[in-house]
Amino acid sequence: MDSPHGAALSAEDFGLKGPRGWAFQGVGFTAGPGSLVAVEGPSGSGRTCLLLALDVYKRQLDPSFTVAEHLRERALLRRRFDGSLRSLLRPRAERAATARAAIDTALEAAGLDLADLPKAERTSVRDLERLEALRLSVALALMGRPRLLAVDDTDLKLSAADRALAWELLRALAAGGTTVLAVCSEAPEDALSVRTRPAAGTDAPADDITTGKETADAIAETGRA
Repeated sequence: MDSPHGAALSAEDFGLKGPRGWAFQGVGFTAGPGSLVAVEGPSGSGRTCLLLALDVYKRQLDPSFTVAEHLRERALLRRRFDGSLRSLLRPRAERAATARAAIDTALEAAGLDLADLPKAERTSVRDLERLEALRLSVALALMGRPRLLAVDDTDLKLSAADRALAWELLRALAAGGTTVLAVCSEAPEDALSVRTRPAAGTDAPADDITTGKETADAIAETGRA
C-alpha cells in the first residue's frame, strides 16, 4: 500500500489474512486529498478490518462520560501531545481560551449544538441520539486537525433522514480538504465506493460483526495520509 502521485490514500490488491482465513482480499483504490471514500459492504465483510489495516487508530466514546468530559479530555490530550513547549508555557487563562476555541470550532464543523442536547454539555453519551453521538465523535477527531478521518458504521441504525444528514456532514468535511473514509452498508452515489468481501468459505472477522450495542462511537482518525 502506498500513496503515489500525491494521492492521500491508495491500495492495490490489498488483503488481510488472519487465523480463520482472509478477512478481505483484492481491495484496490486511489483517493486524492479531500475525497469521500465509502467502504461498502454488509456487516462481517471485513469493513472495520480494512480501516484498521490501513493504520487508522480507532477511538471510541465512553458511554459513562458526559459530552463535556469527552471534550475536556480531548482538549487536554491535544495540548499534551500536539502542543509545542511554548504553548504549554502560556498563562492558564490563555491555554483555556485556546482549548475552548478549538472545541467550539470542532463542534461547529461537526454540526453539534450543545444547547440542543437534553442536558446540554452535561448530557451523558448513553443519552445521545445516534446521529448526535456520531457528530460528537467527529468533533473529537477534528480537534486533532487530521488529514484523514475514518468513521466506522456510518449509517448503522440511522433513519433515512439522519443518514442523509450524516453523509451531508462527511461531504462537507471532504469538501474542506479532509479525506474521509466511511464504513457503511450502502454508499451514496457521489462517493468513491470500495467494497470488501471475505473470501468464499471464510468466517466473518470477529471484530466486524454487529452485536447490537453500537452507539456510533466508533470513530477513527489519524494525522497521517
